[in-house]
Formats: sequence, C-alpha cells, structure tokens
Amino acid sequence: MPVNDMPWWRWRTNVRSALHMLSDPVFQQECWLAGQPGYGDVTDAVYRLVEDTWLDNWSAEKYVGTIFRDSQEAALVDVAVLRVLRIMHQAGADAPVSAYLEHHGWPEAVRAAREAHVRLATNDGEDPDEPPRTLEVLAIMTQAV
Repeated sequence: MPVNDMPWWRWRTNVRSALHMLSDPVFQQECWLAGQPGYGDVTDAVYRLVEDTWLDNWSAEKYVGTIFRDSQEAALVDVAVLRVLRIMHQAGADAPVSAYLEHHGWPEAVRAAREAHVRLATNDGEDPDEPPRTLEVLAIMTQAV
C-alpha cells in the first residue's frame, strides 16, 4: 500500500524518514559523521521522529489507524523511540553525532529503529534497503497538494 493511504501520511513519512536514518549505520558514517549536506544530523532525525507525533510523551498505539497501520508497527516504533530518546537525554540534544554513535546503547537503538523501519517500509510496499532520502526530497514528498 502506498504511504499516502494513511490519514496522517505526512507524519508517517516523517517518522519513517527518521527511523530509516537512525537504522542505517553505513548512512550514519557516510552522511552524518562525514557532515554530508542534505540529510540533517541525528538530532534532526530524533525531532522528526517525535516532533509532530509527541511520541516522546505517549505511546505510538495512540496513532494506530492514523499514522501506524497496526499495533505491531506501533510497538516497534515505541521501542525505537525509547532507546533513541534515552541516548539523546544522556548525550544531550546538541551533542555531536559521534557522541551518539559511540554511546554504548547506540547499537540497540539502531537495531530497534531498523526493526520498526523495515516493518513500516514493507507495509507501505517499499524496499527498506533503499538509501535514505534527503530532507529536500522529504519536504517535496510531504508538501500539501
């Protein structure tokens, strides 16, 4: 199914973008750590994950049927959000990318984000192994029609 069949598909697209970037260690090394323009940084991804959804305040289960297709998607997103936010709070929101990537909990956060990303991408009929899209492409995809 295409992502835009969901009522709040723009929010889903932003959450998926964040999970995609947070779940890809090669991307993190080649783009974030290298400072490649166009993708933001880890803090941008975290904010994209929780900014509009407030997933830092309540469960993704609240959005089943609007952002998430089912409870399994929501549960996987909840795990990823909790792991990533724990690191952000320990490292600091303005910490350099290296502080996240070197954090002892980062591999678990990446794994949780990967599980959520694969589930959401697969449910949207997309290849989870495609490289993450730039923020410019994301903005084009989510602009109002």
